[in-house]
Amino acid sequence: MPVGTQGAVKGIRFESLEDDIDARIILGNTYHLFLRPGTDAMRQMGGLHKFTSWKRSFLTDSGGFQVFSLTDLRKLTEEGVEFRSHLDGSKYFLSPEVSMEAQAALGSEIVMAFDECPPGNAGRDATKTSLDLTIRWAKRSKARFDELCDEGSESGRLLASDGLCGRQALFGIIQGAGFDDLRLESLERTAEIGFDGYAIGGLSVGEEKEVMYRVLENLAPKMPKDAPRYLMGVGTPEDMLEAVGHGVDMFDCVIPTRNGRTGSAFTSRGKLNIRNAKFRLDDRPLDPECACSVCRRYSLGYLRHLQQAGEMTAATLISHHNIAFFFALMRGARQAILNGTFGEFHRQALEKMASERPLGV
Repeated sequence: MPVGTQGAVKGIRFESLEDDIDARIILGNTYHLFLRPGTDAMRQMGGLHKFTSWKRSFLTDSGGFQVFSLTDLRKLTEEGVEFRSHLDGSKYFLSPEVSMEAQAALGSEIVMAFDECPPGNAGRDATKTSLDLTIRWAKRSKARFDELCDEGSESGRLLASDGLCGRQALFGIIQGAGFDDLRLESLERTAEIGFDGYAIGGLSVGEEKEVMYRVLENLAPKMPKDAPRYLMGVGTPEDMLEAVGHGVDMFDCVIPTRNGRTGSAFTSRGKLNIRNAKFRLDDRPLDPECACSVCRRYSLGYLRHLQQAGEMTAATLISHHNIAFFFALMRGARQAILNGTFGEFHRQALEKMASERPLGV
């Protein structure tokens, strides 16, 4: 899922996501949209789809990760989190109930339960305390979500009349940092509550790569088989392929567009730094194996020229290619699973990205 923090994927028009890349779902950020333009504005504008003109699906996160990254600007209690806006310092409050109400107003197809995300280096006791709080908040999220989608309730009737409910799914979030037993405990307790899908949170937040891979190996295959499995905030092509191998279905990450804005391109032969002088007169595409509109039209030399000249078009074109590459990689993985050849697909993709990279990073 491309990340559309403010209701837009940075530097990419929706027409490109729809017509060339064929993205079916993007992620919106509840924290940022809660602050600006705000829940009331979203409701008055008819929800995120009508406001943005994106006709396909949205997943909205709960806002928890962003709030808990504001270490010096927040106060955590059992009820929720009081925090100061990073925009102007004004006070706000988020709780499981407020998050569900905000996401109902956004009208996203997939809603995330409100959780606490401990840092990757949190100790066992702190992680266990956080896990217990996340479970209590998950129960409250589910209760408020069900009430909002109940057309027999006053809030449910209001949302239904605005066309903002009746098609939302709620995902629970599994925490536990790098502790395998806590991860399994979180999975069991979250599954007992019952959600439409299950997310693995709290990875790629500072822990060693080996820790993330071990958690995935031990946890993902044990997640409910009749519900989507979502790995939050990941990641690189290598990380996604590793996770797919353990049964993960869904990903989101800012890497494709963040790297695109700095001139880094992901290709079938590794990560490429467009600023490298050796590409100055290179008439090849970014990736000869890529069928995106950027690779069909523009040369490495031209893209390097745009990057060196500070043209904003460089960020747009490279970001577009990066997202297209990520989608092509996942489509290839899906087809390999259907063919029963994912192991070979995984091995060949990693070998090519590691051994033939045209780099100067």
